[in-house]
Amino acid sequence: MRQGSLRFTKMQGVGNDYVFVDGFRDALPAELPELARRISARHHGVGGDGLIALEPAEQADFGMRIFNADGSEAEMCGNGLRCAFKYLRDRGVLTGERALAHTGAGLLEVRLVARGPDADIVGVHLGRPRLEAEPARRAGADPRRVPLEAEGRRFEAACVSVGNPHAVIFLEEPLATFDVARYGPRIERHAFFPERTNVEFARCQGRHEVTQRTWERGSGETAACGTGACAVVVAGCLTGRLESPVTVHLRGGDLRIEWPGENEAVYLEGPAVEVFEGEWRL
Repeated sequence: MRQGSLRFTKMQGVGNDYVFVDGFRDALPAELPELARRISARHHGVGGDGLIALEPAEQADFGMRIFNADGSEAEMCGNGLRCAFKYLRDRGVLTGERALAHTGAGLLEVRLVARGPDADIVGVHLGRPRLEAEPARRAGADPRRVPLEAEGRRFEAACVSVGNPHAVIFLEEPLATFDVARYGPRIERHAFFPERTNVEFARCQGRHEVTQRTWERGSGETAACGTGACAVVVAGCLTGRLESPVTVHLRGGDLRIEWPGENEAVYLEGPAVEVFEGEWRL
């Protein structure tokens, strides 16, 4: 590695792409938010939905910090966690088929499901989801059916936390032509969400199948969102639209979600892929 540079690895899970930096082998910069903004830029940097820093952890096999493309720090990223497991296992930092990760959402278990020539299938238990009470309290509504208005249109959202906040909106119209870029940022910064929120627009194709588009907090529309897929399934089950297990179709590919029901952990499974390695001049 050249002096004044930092090694990185580009990873993606169903198109949800992150730049990884490795604190197990390199000293990481102090200003990770600024690095995230610069390195995530699609046209002037490496390009990605954000930056993920991996580092040793005292009470887990590894620690993971997630920074969105705008430099804000996120609590959790399901696709990023699956990619982190593959990255560390491929490099011998992890040797078993299961590992415990320390994240902003707590300690989470990750496991190898299957290895492949181009992608590993990795699963993660994201803990018990919960309904976000604050937006519902402000609206005087059931957190499964919170009324929202954006750009002159009324929506009904289920407010679900899967370690990070999500507003899930089910639509009847085709998602391919829905204007995510118009409504997503308005709902992300709606007054109900003082810390902002991720926004999922979903359309069911049956009891075990749903299509999703996501406006991610701090990153804009992304090809996929793992925790968002989990939030969609939880919201769908709670409102009687879906039954576990569910295949979630995202712009970047498919994820498989299981949720046995209330007071149970939600499980996410899908591919993790290494794209390329490089060096970033600091």
